[in-house]
Amino acid sequence: MNKLSRREFLKFATFTAATLGISHSVPEVAQALEKAAKGQPPVIWIQGASCTGCSVSLLNSVHPDIKEILLEIISLKFHPNLSAATGHIAVDTYLGEAEKNKGKFFLVVEGAIPTKNDGVYCSIGEKDEKELYFVDVVKELGEKAAAVIAIGTCAAYGGIPAAAPNPTGSVPVTKLIDPKKVLNIPGCPPHPDWFVGSLAHVLLYNELPELDKFGRPKAFYGGIIHDNCPRRQYFDNSIFAKDFSEPGCLLLLGCKGPVTHSDCPTRLWNSGVNWCIKAGHPCIGCTEPGFPDKTGPIYEKMPEVKIPGITASADTFGEVVGAATAIGLGAHLVGNIATGRLGGHKKKDKEGDE
Repeated sequence: MNKLSRREFLKFATFTAATLGISHSVPEVAQALEKAAKGQPPVIWIQGASCTGCSVSLLNSVHPDIKEILLEIISLKFHPNLSAATGHIAVDTYLGEAEKNKGKFFLVVEGAIPTKNDGVYCSIGEKDEKELYFVDVVKELGEKAAAVIAIGTCAAYGGIPAAAPNPTGSVPVTKLIDPKKVLNIPGCPPHPDWFVGSLAHVLLYNELPELDKFGRPKAFYGGIIHDNCPRRQYFDNSIFAKDFSEPGCLLLLGCKGPVTHSDCPTRLWNSGVNWCIKAGHPCIGCTEPGFPDKTGPIYEKMPEVKIPGITASADTFGEVVGAATAIGLGAHLVGNIATGRLGGHKKKDKEGDE
């Protein structure tokens, strides 16, 4: 029997706590973070084409809270919303810190990166009396950083700024920086636990957590929302809501839960109070690489795939999620038909279309 080393146990216990969302009630997680972060690793946070929602979401971190994160766990050298410095002083600050801490600091990128016409659509300051474009800053700082965290779907996959027709040529971080040093934390916005838990892993073990094929931590994005949805029984029994006031599965109202990877149903938001579907709104698939183009329109059911005896929504996002989800959902539906648990959907589907 193989023995578990102390380091391996700590790694398992700490990341399990973050994964299960119990960091809210386990101060030891924050203490371990603080201990691991002796010397307070420098962090530079920059924003491009974004709505600042990812920063606002981080402010809702519970334990450790935002004050502990910024003042005790990391050394935030620059954040455009929180820093007192502005203008050339701000620019000199984060460029100077990047040079001084070359290979040692973490770069957090929020927002997509406009690249069309050399990045002219996203100017974030001046240097040497010339405009400083976000695309150039990401390249320069990304090369010097020890690791890059793409926070939010815009930074991770392009998101809304990169949606068709994408007039600014916006791209995700991995189009400019080696994907091997990039950690994607998608979501519109992402849950604060996803960021803090991933940061905990990096600080404690000096390595990125295990990632899926889209650069997301498997601990937070490994499951499909549909599998843990509180309305799953409605789906199993072919009960589909036709408006938001009705009980039932929200599939016909545009829910993208069957193809969306995250732990929202078990983690919940706003200190464990609520989440989209519990509030009566369909999942919009905001953690997926194809959001919003391939997950929209928001309130229309997903494209259909024919399965014997039934017409059902399934994954047609192509490369975004892959055929595995479609096969899995199809097998689930066929199994329900065989066992007699699912029936009458075809008739209801037609009624819903009239």
